[in-house]
Amino acid sequence: MLGGFAKTLFGSSNDRYVKSLDGIVKKIAGFEPALQAMSDEELSNQTVKFRERLANGEKLDALLPEAFATVREAAKRVLGQRHYDVQMVGGIVLHRGEIAEMRTGEGKTLVATLATYLNALPGDGVHVVTVNDYLASRDADWMGRVYRFLGLTTGVIIPNLSDHERREAYAADITYGTNNEFGFDYLRDNMKYDRASMTQRPFNFAIVDEVDSILIDEARTPLIISGPTDDKSELYMGVDVVVKQLVPEDYEKDEKQRTIVLTEDGTEKVERMLEAAGLLQGANLYDFENTQVVHHLNQALRANVMFKRDIDYIVKDDKVVIIDEFTGRMMDGRRWSDGLHQAVEAKEGVNIEPENQTLASITFQNYFRMYPKLGGMTGTAATEAPEFFDIYKMNVVTIPTNLPVQRVDEEDEFYKTLDEKFAAIAKKIKLHSAKGQPVLVGTVSIEKSEMLSEFLEKEGVEHSVLNARQHEHEAHIVAQAGRLGAVTIATNMAGRGTDIQLGGNLEFRVHDELSEMEEGPAKEAAIQQIKAEIDAEKQKVKEAGGLFVLGTERHESRRIDNQLRGRSGRQGDPGLSRFYLSLDDDLLRIFGSNTLFAKMMRNNIEDGEAIGSKWLSKAIETAQRKVEARNYDIRKQVVEYDDVMNDQRKVIYEQRADIMDAETVGDVVADMRAETVNAIVGEYCPHGSYPEQWKVEELKEKLVGTLNVEAPVDQWIRDEAQIEPEMVEERIRTAADQLVEAKAADLEPETWSPIEKSILLQNLDHHWKEHLAMLDALRQVVHLRAYAQKTPINEYKHEAFAMFERMLGQIREDVTRTLAFAQFRMEPAPELPQLPDFLTTHIDPLTGDDDTYDYDGGAAGLVTTRLPQLGIPQPSPEDLGTDPAQWEGLVSRNAPCPCGSGRKYKHCHGQVA
Repeated sequence: MLGGFAKTLFGSSNDRYVKSLDGIVKKIAGFEPALQAMSDEELSNQTVKFRERLANGEKLDALLPEAFATVREAAKRVLGQRHYDVQMVGGIVLHRGEIAEMRTGEGKTLVATLATYLNALPGDGVHVVTVNDYLASRDADWMGRVYRFLGLTTGVIIPNLSDHERREAYAADITYGTNNEFGFDYLRDNMKYDRASMTQRPFNFAIVDEVDSILIDEARTPLIISGPTDDKSELYMGVDVVVKQLVPEDYEKDEKQRTIVLTEDGTEKVERMLEAAGLLQGANLYDFENTQVVHHLNQALRANVMFKRDIDYIVKDDKVVIIDEFTGRMMDGRRWSDGLHQAVEAKEGVNIEPENQTLASITFQNYFRMYPKLGGMTGTAATEAPEFFDIYKMNVVTIPTNLPVQRVDEEDEFYKTLDEKFAAIAKKIKLHSAKGQPVLVGTVSIEKSEMLSEFLEKEGVEHSVLNARQHEHEAHIVAQAGRLGAVTIATNMAGRGTDIQLGGNLEFRVHDELSEMEEGPAKEAAIQQIKAEIDAEKQKVKEAGGLFVLGTERHESRRIDNQLRGRSGRQGDPGLSRFYLSLDDDLLRIFGSNTLFAKMMRNNIEDGEAIGSKWLSKAIETAQRKVEARNYDIRKQVVEYDDVMNDQRKVIYEQRADIMDAETVGDVVADMRAETVNAIVGEYCPHGSYPEQWKVEELKEKLVGTLNVEAPVDQWIRDEAQIEPEMVEERIRTAADQLVEAKAADLEPETWSPIEKSILLQNLDHHWKEHLAMLDALRQVVHLRAYAQKTPINEYKHEAFAMFERMLGQIREDVTRTLAFAQFRMEPAPELPQLPDFLTTHIDPLTGDDDTYDYDGGAAGLVTTRLPQLGIPQPSPEDLGTDPAQWEGLVSRNAPCPCGSGRKYKHCHGQVA
């Protein structure tokens, strides 16, 4: 109570913080008269002066007022838009590495120019991150006019650029692109074998648009670059033979969760059979060395016991084809992950295709935390403020609107069933549309959009349907959603970043209606005519009540609901919003099915009747808070586990960079050889032991196999009474060094050094790839340690560190062995092939759609010949022909459509009816 009184009296901490920035905003305004008096040339020359002042030691914060005023004046001259004072506040917040929460229609895209320009002045590069390629291209072109006027360069990263084009874009002062493109470029760069072929510069500052969508919603799944693994057909078949001999008493199964575990007796039985088959190292199935066998055993168990032929899958043309459990259709081209599909193939005795193995991966959390400074902007971030601070150390600052909000937010309306709710919604839409009020309908899925569309067709209501797939096409429809009587159905995420203006959007109407008209007086007159129509229509829409935002369901996150609501009531316009709910909605069905409210609704409300109250809306909000807290815990746990891998990834990537930058790596290789000798001698001749206790024969065998050195250790022991392990180690190291030095002497120094580098990098990459697979397997089983009263994350950290140490030891040994046994012939160096087309994946957690291309045209670069050729080569245009009917089976579902539309094949000519 006292807190509420203090807030009323002094304002919230957010209000006080925003008010504290008033002094800087006044300073910015103080520069305006002088800048207005400048010519265009003098204004653009400000950038040169600012850079000189920075070179003389002045800080960015000191330049801020004058730099912001310069951008304001430039935007006024180039775009005809002058930043409001509240937009200046937003710019300051972004510059300070915080999140600016600004309502829809407040001009976030324009706000970003302020902090972007200021932070681009040192020349270290600024990245502006958007949610899709359309917005990246649009904003780079639109705001690029301001930057170019002020003498800064702008680049944009979109799919299918060559490495050269990407390097140029990253070299620009300001680079626009999507989170996926930036992340994949980082991973690809750290797979290159030549520093010159890398595209990105060191990270400096990034501004993330729609920061909640990118850093929270999309951060649920990592970016992954993968490729086929080595053929393990024999292992799959061997394990399958063992599993087929088990009886129901050997395992326990849970059909609901589709899980299966061996009993104690079953484990012993499997260990004996695997041992007999030569598939087990040691006598214990759960020893570290048998991690891979355990994984394949578990998948073989699931394949044989839980998955039924002609129910879960069919065998067709010597292939296992998955059957969709909901539709009963065959899902050609789809494969179960994590080795399960291969286990089913082994069960059925068909050809086993290799698994895809992760070659590199990173979560968005760890990617964006690499930026020394990170700012963000969105219309909805306050509900996730604790998460932004905990994970990214970013504060959320709510920026006041330029004009007071006029939108009316009505209470939620509840119905018993989905059909009753949709029937009521269709009638409501028809009523409002008939009086000229535009209606934007938000749905949670494509399926619900299509269902509502059928109800509207029955009511005879004209409408457009969007589903967040074709960003550019969708932007054109959303831009006109504010026209008189327009009805637009969209999934909650569709059209983000596009402003809905009452009466219509002038820029989009000119583009759609006059794009083919030549420049001149006639076109200018037509533009003025459209402008007059929009002004007249805007007045009519205002009189009808402004944009009506209708939510067909509550999302499990309040933030998504607020995003939808925020589309209405921009810049002081009138507006209306209301959500319609039913007991069939996912949120109520999953989280409130047995509550008192649900029971009352079922028993006491007549069919077709609706209720609504503040109490019910509050109850829904409480449920949403609980779900948000649960989802946050899940994301936080994902980050905790990924942090372990991230620390190791940094070490590996830094080592790769050091190797590529070094003129010679002879010292590194020599150190590795010394440590390998130290480890071998330490294993067979333990420190402090007597020579008669040494395993001399095993030592000699190991030295020949690893160092290509024959050391007469037994002779040394006979000849010298006081021989120590250190003496043995020194002699072996000298012999190993002489062997390699002799090989190096036969080659020119400029030839030997690249050989050492190449061997180092190849071994590093090979073992890192294997290590990623091992970490993935560990993460899947480490939760079982909780049964032993141990904390899984601590166990994971301990195990992962031990595995990393073992990996580094293995790298040292393999590099040493390769150089010791390598034979070199003086031949012309073969041309190195280009980096293959990796499989890049990042599944959109909201739509389930793959946000990436299978065939990544930006992957061109140099690698060594020992890397496997990954991916499937794309057919040439000659192979495809011009008839779309013949493209089926030749073009990947996720590849760009050959027709040139820019859409994926599966959403264009490859669309399934």
